[in-house]
Amino acid sequence: MATKATVFKFELQISDMDRQCYQSHSLTLARHPSETDERMMVRLLAFALCSDAALGFGRGISADDDPDLWRKSLSGEIELWIDLGLPDERRIRKACGRSKQVIVVCYGGRTAETWWGQHQNKLARIKNLTVLNIPAGSLGPLESGIERTMALECTIDAGQLWLFRGAESTSVEPETWHGGLAQAVG
Repeated sequence: MATKATVFKFELQISDMDRQCYQSHSLTLARHPSETDERMMVRLLAFALCSDAALGFGRGISADDDPDLWRKSLSGEIELWIDLGLPDERRIRKACGRSKQVIVVCYGGRTAETWWGQHQNKLARIKNLTVLNIPAGSLGPLESGIERTMALECTIDAGQLWLFRGAESTSVEPETWHGGLAQAVG
């Protein structure tokens, strides 16, 4: 019998000074049995960076044709496609053809750096692509103390994120490897 996904509920307060966007979100994330806590928190971080009322989660790891997050127009066109990790170059090119903007959020330390070194020249000419990297260990105490129900506050200013959970906090500064977040989330 297959192991079922674990459901997590997040109350996320976002104060994005860069975009003058202040929102509260009640989010339900299903963590696939093969998904790590780090990846789930990177999904949440990507949501916070690009927060929008129309931004939603894809079907997850088991769905090859869906992004991890996406925003669609009212007519069904994909406006923003967000993939996490180290996707295949063909997947990125296909996403860039299907969506107005694509964001790849890398994580994993040296593995991510190696991946970028191998793909940087091939992806450099794609105009609607942004590649961000979450430095290793950035999620710190928030990753180690994940609970099934959590309240988080996120403040974004000058590209840096501060995540707060009660008395615990951590700062994350995504590195821009290609493109720019401001142009991608518009």
